[in-house]
Amino acid sequence: MDFNVKKLASDAGVFFTRAVQYTEEKLGQAEKTELDAHLENLIARADCTKNWTEKIFRQTEVLLQPNPIDQTGARIEEFFYEKLDRKIPSRTTNAELLGQYMQDAAKEFGAGTPYGSTLITVGEFQRRLGGAEREFLQMSAINFLTPLRNFLEGDWKTISKERRLLENRRLDLDVCKARLKKAKLAEAKAACEGDAAPDFQETRPRNYVLSASASALWSEEVDKAEHELRVAQTEFDRQAEVTRLLLEGISSTHVNHLRCLHEFVEAQAAYYAQCHKHMQDLQKELSSANGDTFPNAFAVNASTSGVTAGPSPLSTDTLTGASPPSRPPNPSNALESSTLKIEEVKPPATGTRKAKVLYDYDAADTSELSLLADELITVYTVPGMDPDWLIGERGNQKGKVPVTYLELLS
Repeated sequence: MDFNVKKLASDAGVFFTRAVQYTEEKLGQAEKTELDAHLENLIARADCTKNWTEKIFRQTEVLLQPNPIDQTGARIEEFFYEKLDRKIPSRTTNAELLGQYMQDAAKEFGAGTPYGSTLITVGEFQRRLGGAEREFLQMSAINFLTPLRNFLEGDWKTISKERRLLENRRLDLDVCKARLKKAKLAEAKAACEGDAAPDFQETRPRNYVLSASASALWSEEVDKAEHELRVAQTEFDRQAEVTRLLLEGISSTHVNHLRCLHEFVEAQAAYYAQCHKHMQDLQKELSSANGDTFPNAFAVNASTSGVTAGPSPLSTDTLTGASPPSRPPNPSNALESSTLKIEEVKPPATGTRKAKVLYDYDAADTSELSLLADELITVYTVPGMDPDWLIGERGNQKGKVPVTYLELLS
């Protein structure tokens, strides 16, 4: 075994002097060479890039795999495939698995039954959604996650290594500066002591010889320290330049990540558009197949989706403090709106009344009239209308209003 004790001792000595210098700097007992402002800005920018790239990478992984605990085995398998430089096999997505279960269940229930045939249809579209999801995951991993991972595991490791080396060169430079400073102080002290003429009556002549010899030794030590300082300064400047060039490459990294971000957004938009198209096709197919059994089921859902809900049961009347009644049931609201044209309804010659609004009410659709507490409106009924509802008018506005939100006046 080639065990170089001298080299080991030398490395240990260098490590010790660096540790002493670093400790004294932290305690304020030693001077520290500051980097130039441009290099400091590049370092701060690189740290910011690394931190946010890491956060975006981790959260994108969570977005693409919402349940990492369930995917532990899959990720271990992917790790081994990457190390072996082999292609990772495609896996069945949750939507595809759901579609398969639905189709298997349809075989048990009977494909000719309404429930079984619907399960087959829905299962097929779930498998299409799963296929679109799998394609989106693959595209996102290739075009977005992989470049971010390559930066964190490749470029950033190189930058970190060179920055550590730069810090070591700076510590060596400051050690040389401190050593030179001490040598110059000792040389000056020895020179001052040697300038005084020796008194042969009180001191022996050899004291003068020793003083002159010490001055020469310290002069030699100063020359040696100056040489070491020049070498350390050259190495520090060279390493600072290497580090600066690497840090300036962060700008090209930003450009690359910007391109990858655009590709990720394009893949995401295509995925959601494909899913929306599949769901629209599924709705049309189910509506045409089960129209007699479930009339207007999807029409009702479409008309009520995204509409502002009614008043909260926790809200109270500003005057009485009483809770407003819940919205009256209106299961035929969508059907009535298609047959009853509110704008064509004319108020009867007799039978109109004034009503005071008790609670705020938000209209569920265009056939209804929104109300504000304590306002007065005109109300009346029309033949064939639900008894829980009245036609209300406020100026040029007209619409259906719930009876439970009103106090009828004379």
